[in-house]
Amino acid sequence: MEDQLIPINILIGDRSYRIKSLPKDEEIIRKTLKIINDKIIEFKTQFAGKDMQDYIAMVLIWYATQAASGGNDQQIEGEFQKILSGLEHQIDKVL
Repeated sequence: MEDQLIPINILIGDRSYRIKSLPKDEEIIRKTLKIINDKIIEFKTQFAGKDMQDYIAMVLIWYATQAASGGNDQQIEGEFQKILSGLEHQIDKVL
């Protein structure tokens, strides 16, 4: 199955990551990334003077709150989980 995966370069905040995904999931991943990065921009506007890690943490808290209250689309939630798993895997490879 891994040979079916394609590499995708993604950007979260100001950092670039290379993950692997099934081709059919690429569009959903890109839409999810847009939501994440739009929220980062929104929080940067509301809370000036923080660093990028603070904004990413705020987005994660926002996302978890949305998921807990049922305000998230299941498809986006699944893709968000895939992205997080991919990032975790990439970080584990570096460490």
